Amino acid sequence: MKKIISLLLIATLMLTGIVMVSCADDTKTNENEAVENASDADLNETPEEPEVKKLTVNEGKLTMGTNAQFPPYEYYEDGKIVGIDAEIAAAIAEKLGLELVIEDMEFNSIITAVVSNGVDMGLAGMTVTEERLESVNFSTSYATGIQSVIVVEGNGVESLDDLAGKKIGVQLSTTGDIYASGDYGEDNVIKYNKGADAVLALIGGDVQAVIIDNEPAKSYLAANPDAGLKILDTEYAVEEYAAAINKENTELLNAVNAAIEEMILDGTIDAIVAKYIPAE
Repeated sequence: MKKIISLLLIATLMLTGIVMVSCADDTKTNENEAVENASDADLNETPEEPEVKKLTVNEGKLTMGTNAQFPPYEYYEDGKIVGIDAEIAAAIAEKLGLELVIEDMEFNSIITAVVSNGVDMGLAGMTVTEERLESVNFSTSYATGIQSVIVVEGNGVESLDDLAGKKIGVQLSTTGDIYASGDYGEDNVIKYNKGADAVLALIGGDVQAVIIDNEPAKSYLAANPDAGLKILDTEYAVEEYAAAINKENTELLNAVNAAIEEMILDGTIDAIVAKYIPAE
């Protein structure tokens, strides 16, 4: 009897061993198939590349929108746009490892071009205003501008108080336009596409004053020495110039800010300004 029980135990143990080995083999086979299937999927699947936002509209280029009728900030010389803004933009582009491209356009179109990504930034002696900040971001300021009033000697305008009720010439969409329209009324403000056209209107008697940035004002006086022009002693407004950049392009804004701040610290911007506006 004991012998029969022993034989039964041996048979049971052998059968259990066979089942365990079989289960182990099945598990190993399933694991191998899973690994093979995963490997095939990895080989057949193309990995997704991370989306990289371009810093500029055109790769390798920094496109600046300006109005090249605003000496000494931007103007033509021998068929090329030169001036304070042009040189500052070129220095920014060099720091960013980009090629500068300058597009000349009406001043009124610059903000639109920045918003629509037609250009990367606008540099045009452009003042930071609350209204413009609704559409674009502005960089760190790189220069301070003064709005001045040009008149003709003896035409009855000797101070800012005398401007009330007079016809005032401005360049369309500049801060001169914005401030004068608010202070003296839209009906008294005549808007021109170019500052030079406003000055010609003043010389011709169509307007009694022109409100424009001080440095261009001095250039217009120098260009018309026999016209009897003068700049009122009282400043009309003091403002900060900066680069306008698309609100969604914070990468470019940060890069431009870093470049400007470096150039302020190392004296590059002061040297550029002094080249065009010698100390008096």
